[in-house]
Amino acid sequence: MDTDKSCSGMIQVGAASKIINNALGTYIQGATVNRRAKSIRDDLEANALFLSNHSESVLLISCDLAGLLPEFVATAREAIGKAAGLTSRNIIIACTHTHSGPSLLPTSYLKDLDHEYMAQLREWLVELAREVVEAARPARVGSGVGRAQIGYNRRCCWADGTHTMHGDTKRIDFTGLEGPDDPQHLVLFAEDMDGKLIGVAHNNASHPACFYGRDFYSADFPGAARKYLRAALGQIPVLFFNGAFGDINIENMLSPRPRRETGEQKVARAGYLMAGETLRLLHENEPCDNLILGHAYEDLNIPVRLPGAEKINWAQEILARVDSGKTVDAWDMLLAHGTVLLQKEFGGNPLDTVPVHVVRIGDVMLVTQPCELYCQFGIDIKRRSATRYTAICSIADGYGGYCPTMSGVLGGGYSGEPIWWARLSPEGGYQIVDSAAKLMNQVMRQGESK
Repeated sequence: MDTDKSCSGMIQVGAASKIINNALGTYIQGATVNRRAKSIRDDLEANALFLSNHSESVLLISCDLAGLLPEFVATAREAIGKAAGLTSRNIIIACTHTHSGPSLLPTSYLKDLDHEYMAQLREWLVELAREVVEAARPARVGSGVGRAQIGYNRRCCWADGTHTMHGDTKRIDFTGLEGPDDPQHLVLFAEDMDGKLIGVAHNNASHPACFYGRDFYSADFPGAARKYLRAALGQIPVLFFNGAFGDINIENMLSPRPRRETGEQKVARAGYLMAGETLRLLHENEPCDNLILGHAYEDLNIPVRLPGAEKINWAQEILARVDSGKTVDAWDMLLAHGTVLLQKEFGGNPLDTVPVHVVRIGDVMLVTQPCELYCQFGIDIKRRSATRYTAICSIADGYGGYCPTMSGVLGGGYSGEPIWWARLSPEGGYQIVDSAAKLMNQVMRQGESK
């Protein structure tokens, strides 16, 4: 199914924030560790931006979470739509992918999903939506694109033809990085008719995993950037949309620092880079009060890669050893769990639903999809866009796992081989690119005809 609506005219905008911290003593998301939160380093938040004119409305929500299961997102959208008077499919819930949030994705064999937190989160999102819709008022919206290098490709290639996530690039058998990075930094902002800033959304691409395995909750570098922006602009809502970051890391694999950065240093570096560029773009771009607002979406059915019999047998043996109390390598347990879970969920019907949305806001095309999309796919989508500014938003409308390029599939290694959170067939990313291009074209043609 796909829909297609675009319209121009006076726009109304509302924005709001809500703290969504989990209780202490609960599990943190990290897949290979089983830490519980002893403290909250900085608040987890949900930030929302609502845009509406005479015939179109879109609600965008950015949550400081690793990801949300599609079934949760579906029920949350329905509840939000009823409470706020919105069409449920015009509600897009995205996650920043911080690795220091609650356990909401089944990436660990030893940790349960936090369903109590999910129930509370649904209530918070409903409250947030009501608030942001009620706050909507006539506004001007502006945008700009610059550069902030917070992400670098992390897939290393080796002389034997294998690829790995991370690695010592000083090794003599290192043959280069598998793919590109994309330092584009896009900003979208709104101000009321008196010139007061309503809210800011910015987009860049990197993994928020600076505090991986620690025992506290944190929004990671998106939270740091938000803090720095609020210090300069006041307590405004700030949304972060993570780009095509599946193979992107905050560390430069080709130029490792002589001194290993701490998590705090990484967070500060990325936060300052993003906030600084956002402030520059806010200063240099003028908002408009009469612009096109359009939205289209398509639910793709993409085949799933299933593990072979030998891999399944290996995985079952590993998990049986865990169940019997034997010591097992954490990485082996991770891969075994992902393998068994993949077969269990998709073995009977190897097909996954991947929703792709395009939201046009003036000169900006925001393309949303639920995967950890490899960076090359994001570049391909931007290349096929007809607008000046295009942003990719990942981990939106559910969680679809890693989406590797054909090079990633052939090279293998973590995020290239099939497990539950790297399940899409090799053509999956290319289908997402084609869908995004089609939807952008539809929204553009519809908008320009008005």
